[in-house]
This record gives sequence, C-alpha cells and structure tokens, in this order.
Amino acid sequence: MKNFILSLFLLVSLNISSQIQTPAPSPATKVQQTIGLTEVTLEYARPSVRNREIFGNLVPYDKVWRTGANENSVISFSTSVKIGDADVPAGKYSVYTIPNKDSWEFILYSDYNNWGLPSDWDENKVVVRQKFTPTKLENKMESFKFAFDNLTNNSFTLGVTWGYFYLPVEIKLPTTKIVMSSIEEILKNPTSSDLYKAAVYLLQENRDLRMAKEWMNQSIAMMDNPRFYHLRQQSLIYAALKDYKMAIKVAKTSLEKSIAAGNSDYEKMNQDSISIWSNM
Repeated sequence: MKNFILSLFLLVSLNISSQIQTPAPSPATKVQQTIGLTEVTLEYARPSVRNREIFGNLVPYDKVWRTGANENSVISFSTSVKIGDADVPAGKYSVYTIPNKDSWEFILYSDYNNWGLPSDWDENKVVVRQKFTPTKLENKMESFKFAFDNLTNNSFTLGVTWGYFYLPVEIKLPTTKIVMSSIEEILKNPTSSDLYKAAVYLLQENRDLRMAKEWMNQSIAMMDNPRFYHLRQQSLIYAALKDYKMAIKVAKTSLEKSIAAGNSDYEKMNQDSISIWSNM
C-alpha cells in the first residue's frame, strides 16, 4: 500500500512538473493595421536587449539578419505597395535586413517559411532590396518592435526599432488609384450618398476640388433635408476653393441646424470657421 501511494505521489509530481510553463525569451506577436485601403499584417518575435550590445556585436554589421528572433519575421499586404523604387505585389513575405552604421538594406523575400535565415539563400526570391538610413533614439527600446508610423491614406512608415536604433522604411500605397477607379465606376449611376462620399474624399486628399464642389452640390440637391454635417463638408469645399462668401453662407445654415440638433461640436466648428473666413 505504501509503495502504491509513493508511486501515485511520484506520478502526480511528474505530471505537475511536465505542465510547468515558462515565458519565451522572445515572445511572438501579431499586429494588424488597415492603412488607407490596405491591410498590413506583421508576425514576429520580440527579443530584448538585456544589457547586451546589439548592433555591431550580437547582430553583426554587413550580414543578413532575420530582423527579430526565432522564425523569420513575416509581413503581408492585401494590396500591392511600393517600397523605394520597387513594386511589391499583394502577398506574404519574410523580412530581412542588413544593418550597417550608415545605412541598412531592407529586404523582402518571397519564401517566408524559415527558422531565421533560409538554408540556401536564393537571390531570385528577393522581391525588395532597398537602402534606408537609421536614426538614433534618445530613449532605449528594450524589446524589438515593428511599428506603423506616420499613417496617411497613401503611405506609412514601417518603423524597425531596437535598443537606440530606429529604421524608417517608407511604404507607398495605391489608395488613390483604387478609390478613383471605384468612384469612376460607381458614378455611372450614383446615389446622393455616393456623390457625397466621393466629394469628401477629394476634399480630404486636396485634389480636383472643382469636381468635389460639383459632386457635393449634386449630392445636396438630391437630399430632402441636408443635415448639418453634410453642409459642413460643403462649406469646407467652398473654403478650399477660396470662395469664402459661399463658405460662410453654407456654414451659417450648418450652424443653425447644428444648434437645432443640439450638437455642440459642430456648433463650435462652424462658429470658428465663420470667424476665420470672415477675415479672409
């Protein structure tokens, strides 16, 4: 009986021991960001500095680096993008870099199933090889990180940060091309909402403002009762075209409607704009 109890105790102890979990030195992470109309996904591991000298030591200069830890870091784009002068089709790629004191090479590689570097590097699988200049940070980033910085509808900066180094990789997006193609198709038989959205987009991008005015005026004319926020955008288009007389006229109507609706935010925005435009 004693032997049985002892055996049972050992068995339970071994089972508990086998279930012990410890944190990974370089934890895996996955981040997603929609930028413009492009969804960008990054999967990578985050090593830490841990009082080590990183670049030029742990990560040698002038050698291909996995840019992370463990399995290769992977980035995917839902649309085509442009990095430097390289056109990158929509898809999934591994991320590599070649660090140097003065400039880094940023590489996208079509084979993304590797533990670190490919066993046989194939230059034909290199989709992007572009140089970017790193900057030095005042504050240390303890854990390696990719970041989506400087977001606009048509571009963003992929920031590669570790220790005191930050590498800005500029990436351009085809948002305008996609939107204008969509607008061209939809406006063959547009609704008031279609015209409104198209006009607001042109205003946001500060392009073809006369066309934006035409579409906005058509949209407003199709509405039974334009709301204060519709008129707010119409006034902004007139102001962008420097037609401040019309901008003020429309803004005053938007102001009246925003007060009636109890929307203090639009009330203040209209009041501020009228004050500014009155002095233009």
